[in-house]
Amino acid sequence: MGGGKGKRIWFQRLLGSLLVIATGTGVFLIEPPRQAGAQERRTILDMVFGFGRRRPPPVYEEVPIYEPRLREPVQRQKPPKAKPRAKRAPVEAAPVIVEKLPDARKVLVVGDFVAGSIGDGLDTAFEETPGIVIETRANGSSGLVRDDYFDWPKALPGYISEVKPSVIIVSLGANERQQMKIGSAREKFGTDAWLAEYARRAGVLAASAREENIPLLWVGMPPFQSTAMTADMVTLNGIFRTEAEKASGIFIDIWDGFVDESGKFVMTGSDINGQQVRLRGADGINLTKAGKRKLAFYVEKNIRKLLGEAASPPLDIPGAGGLKDLVIAAPTANEDILQTQPISLNDPDLDGGMSLLGGAVPFSSSGKSPRDRLVEKGDVSAAPVGRVDDFRLAKPETVISNPVIRN
Repeated sequence: MGGGKGKRIWFQRLLGSLLVIATGTGVFLIEPPRQAGAQERRTILDMVFGFGRRRPPPVYEEVPIYEPRLREPVQRQKPPKAKPRAKRAPVEAAPVIVEKLPDARKVLVVGDFVAGSIGDGLDTAFEETPGIVIETRANGSSGLVRDDYFDWPKALPGYISEVKPSVIIVSLGANERQQMKIGSAREKFGTDAWLAEYARRAGVLAASAREENIPLLWVGMPPFQSTAMTADMVTLNGIFRTEAEKASGIFIDIWDGFVDESGKFVMTGSDINGQQVRLRGADGINLTKAGKRKLAFYVEKNIRKLLGEAASPPLDIPGAGGLKDLVIAAPTANEDILQTQPISLNDPDLDGGMSLLGGAVPFSSSGKSPRDRLVEKGDVSAAPVGRVDDFRLAKPETVISNPVIRN
């Protein structure tokens, strides 16, 4: 028994000291584990295959704890705020205030809200003209149909005696699309009886304006956004033109200034300087400030022709020094503008003559250019003889064939 036990212990120690495990790829040497404590006995299986308890990691009594060093927060100074720059107000040119002359000529404007717009535009047009004063007597909702509301033929003589105008401007028609009371009957708008009575009333008003032989300018209606209203304005403008010319007045057609190339109503168009601006209000009826100024532009030209010297600019404003002798006179006759004869480049007598060729013949003109005659009456001026667009047949000239060249 003792010998067998000793052999077993020796065999275990031999296996514990060195164990070789042969595999197909190599040999692994396993180092015998270190001697454990008395209380921890391990078997051969524990040493070979690693069964059993593992040793706990060593525990140190005092382990230094390293804490990260806290940096003191650095307070960064904010840059000083830049002082906001004061916005410079746009420099606007001081308006030139021109005092009107005591004997300034007065222009009386009467009618509905379109006449009021003409008056506002003329105030702007002549604000620097001391010789002209615009007096507007407009009633926005008035017309010739509702004479029970406002009777223009009766009210106009009172305005004339009050203002004592040199020119009278009439413009109405925008409020006329309604029934008219004729005697005891009421006629619908647009009937033959309605149009005949309305033409009679317009003629009475025009004659009332011309009683004291004062020049009359009757301004037609512009187009409106409503196509039906625009068509009716065309009919009324025809009546206004006829009755104004019967009374020896002037009808001013402003239609083309508020339509496009195809004749349709426009909200935006060119102003008097050719810039695209808003001409009409959002309702398609009223006019903006630019629209009023454009409306007055058509009337301004006739006023300056009729009043002549009084319509000249003031002489004491900057830039008017060279206009002292400027006089805008009315045309001498209603004739075509004639072409001015050129100055001869040859002076055979060497007398230094500076007169125009044919200067003895006085020229008279109406102030109407070929463009004005084309637009107003459709007259096309004939091309001068010899110009490229002169298509008149010229007499055939004799052609000499085979000329003889002499040295």
